[in-house]
Amino acid sequence: MFKSHINHLKLRNKLILIYTACVFIPIVLTHIIFYNVTTHNIKEQKTVDANRALMLLHKELGAAIDDAAGISYLYSIDKSLDHHLNADYASYDQYVESLASIEQLFNRSDKEYKTISSTVILSDNPMVLASDHIVDLDDDARHTDWYRSLQPISHTYPYLYVDKDGIHILQKLSDERYHPYEHMLKIDLNMDHIHQLFDLSSFEGTLYFIDPMRQIRYSVALDGSQSLAPAPLDGMIRPDRFIDMQLHYQNSRYLRGWSLYGVLDEGQILSEVRQSGFYIIWLALLTFLVPTIIIIMISRSIHSRLKNILIHMRRVKGKHFEPVPYDQERDEIGQLALEFNRMIERIESLINDVYVTVIQKKELEIRQRQAQLHALISQINPHFLFNALETIRMRSLIKGETETAGTIRNMARIFRTSISWKRSFVSIREEIELIESFLEIQKYRFAGRLTYQISMDEALYETLIPKMTFLPFVENASIHGIENHQGIGFITIQIAREGRDIVFVIADNGAGMSEEKVKELQQYLTEDDAISESVGIKNVYIRLKICFGDDFTFVIHSQPGQGTRITLRLPADAMKAPEPERPKLYEE
Repeated sequence: MFKSHINHLKLRNKLILIYTACVFIPIVLTHIIFYNVTTHNIKEQKTVDANRALMLLHKELGAAIDDAAGISYLYSIDKSLDHHLNADYASYDQYVESLASIEQLFNRSDKEYKTISSTVILSDNPMVLASDHIVDLDDDARHTDWYRSLQPISHTYPYLYVDKDGIHILQKLSDERYHPYEHMLKIDLNMDHIHQLFDLSSFEGTLYFIDPMRQIRYSVALDGSQSLAPAPLDGMIRPDRFIDMQLHYQNSRYLRGWSLYGVLDEGQILSEVRQSGFYIIWLALLTFLVPTIIIIMISRSIHSRLKNILIHMRRVKGKHFEPVPYDQERDEIGQLALEFNRMIERIESLINDVYVTVIQKKELEIRQRQAQLHALISQINPHFLFNALETIRMRSLIKGETETAGTIRNMARIFRTSISWKRSFVSIREEIELIESFLEIQKYRFAGRLTYQISMDEALYETLIPKMTFLPFVENASIHGIENHQGIGFITIQIAREGRDIVFVIADNGAGMSEEKVKELQQYLTEDDAISESVGIKNVYIRLKICFGDDFTFVIHSQPGQGTRITLRLPADAMKAPEPERPKLYEE
């Protein structure tokens, strides 16, 4: 009977029933159980983490105090210091000599221990003069709280004292039974270091440094506020629900009875978890109402999409290969529509492929023949031009015009190199050879008005750079700088490595540029224009931008009448490996 009743339910109602019984109720129960278990586990984990952080801070704070106590112990056993404080000096030179003998002791404590801010010895020996580390033990010092706190103590061990000014280690350096004078050692801990220890601690609560009388001597709140004001531990205000933990110091006399006390606000550490309790209620409502609406929409979409597929199947009979609208659905109906579309595309392609394949094959053969023809032409033209330049050069040599012959040779070398370079990257050696050929041509052009100097780190000769990176700057310096210069022009080129950069510097003593012209040039370089076919500064800048992004720098300095200086920095680590040489289409 139940099965018969189920069969009469609409698909929409079946989906809602399945969702409520199998999804909604289990999800609500799971959320409740998960919330309780998560709350307990987070509380336990927070407690363990806090105890671990407190133990680490306990150890680090104890180590800082131990460093100060260790210095105090070194001072107390140092015989030279004891002699210096209790001696009667016959002359000032004798006192200075004694002070120099203990200077190393003070320097050691100042340099080696960053946990200490100052070390001071107070002495009532009238023969001891005040200095950086030794001061008079006068009546003002005897009326201080720290001095009074040390009087009831009969031993000469280090004593820990905390007041509103900071944390100190005090120790008597004299015994009235054996010494005629009284000496006190006062070591101030570096409170910036102490504050940093507490600030960097991962303890998520309030921390207290407690003395043996259960008095709070130093505290750091959760918000980072710090206090050195004494307060009773029993009168401390605690949260309604809290977790506290306390670690005592046991292994040293000066820290015996002191402890580190931490308080965790349970509401604070569990606030995020408890907020999720409100979401469970809302989630229960959403998981019931929203899916119900969605199920109704899904049931309608199933019917409409199945009907749409059936309509397109009937159209195939009339040779109408129209695909079913497909919006990347991943359910079974979407897969059905996708496979149907693939089927009709395959049928249509099988009909058309025979004709299309024949046409494409003929077009490919025509393009291959055209490419072969262009390759043969490109072999003839450069070879003919090189032979013509060589004929002119030999004719100039026969006539004794060696300078003209050398210029023609440099022109041929530049033209041959620009054509034969089939690689995107070339070595700096090849670039420099091309630059030297160009400058020799310019020297011929300016008839002795141009000189140049190239300084190069030999270790960089085989380093690869984008081809024609430096040449456009040399061309710009000779044509625009030296041409308008009255007198002998001088161009210097320097290439070296600084750290991870290859630095190229070119300077000339030409006409220079005004500040407005420099700004105009820099703005022109940064504009997003297409790369022109001419090899100019703009062309180089865009190519370097493509190769290195923002890892290269370009700086230009120029003043009218004082020349121009350009500095280019390229990242050496970003240089490409050498590319294999392609077969040349002609002989040089």
